[in-house]
Amino acid sequence: MKRFLPILAITFSAHAAEPAKNAEPKKEKPFTPGGIYRQGDMQRPRPTVITPPSENTPPSDAIVLFDGKDLSRFKRQPRKDDADTSDVPKWKVENGYAEIVGKSGSIDTRDKFGSCQIHLEWATPAKVEGKGQGRGNSGVLIHGWGEVQVLDSYENDTYPDGQAAAIYHKYPPLVNASRQPGEWQSYDIICECAKLDDKGHVLQPARLTVIHNGVIVQHAVEMDTKVQEFGFALQDHHNPTRYRNIWVRPLHQRDEGAKEAAK
Repeated sequence: MKRFLPILAITFSAHAAEPAKNAEPKKEKPFTPGGIYRQGDMQRPRPTVITPPSENTPPSDAIVLFDGKDLSRFKRQPRKDDADTSDVPKWKVENGYAEIVGKSGSIDTRDKFGSCQIHLEWATPAKVEGKGQGRGNSGVLIHGWGEVQVLDSYENDTYPDGQAAAIYHKYPPLVNASRQPGEWQSYDIICECAKLDDKGHVLQPARLTVIHNGVIVQHAVEMDTKVQEFGFALQDHHNPTRYRNIWVRPLHQRDEGAKEAAK
């Protein structure tokens, strides 16, 4: 046993001489855009949960303005030469759609909205009569923003900033995505209000996007408006254009509720 003691002592001395290793500090992850939350932060607010739309049902966070039954969420805009000043719409409602009765007046939403997505479906007459602006003319008049044109633009030439999905007299659509006369078409119009400072100066311009039949035809077009609340009208341009499935949903903001929670 005595012969092994020196060897054990040498081995023990060698281990004792090794320096202790310092643990490296944990690196923090980079900030995400905006500089508030780091990548993968579990404290970040979760996006609002909604039920997406189906063929017959709007998203669960939508305000339904017309479900095919009545136009009670709209009010009539009487014409200047109309002795009847009632605000009750005179459009025909049947088979799940509302059809314009010419010269009865445009109809206007009773509600007002902030940044939002406007969804509606429309159809121009199956029987083609007239040409240019005379075929299925109507429009979505967004108060304080401008008009998204409704028109039969299937093999029907007119001035580009006046065809279907144009921002009327401003911007033609990027492409013509029109379906044939009589077929149902859809618009999704995304209105993002301008961001203003405390003095009302524009920090970020208002922007408008239009999706026609599932195709982007206006992309984040900057609009010269400061309005923060607005309604919209459907135009009576004397043509029997039809509308159905009209709803509006708020344009949710990322990290909603974060500022309130921090107070």
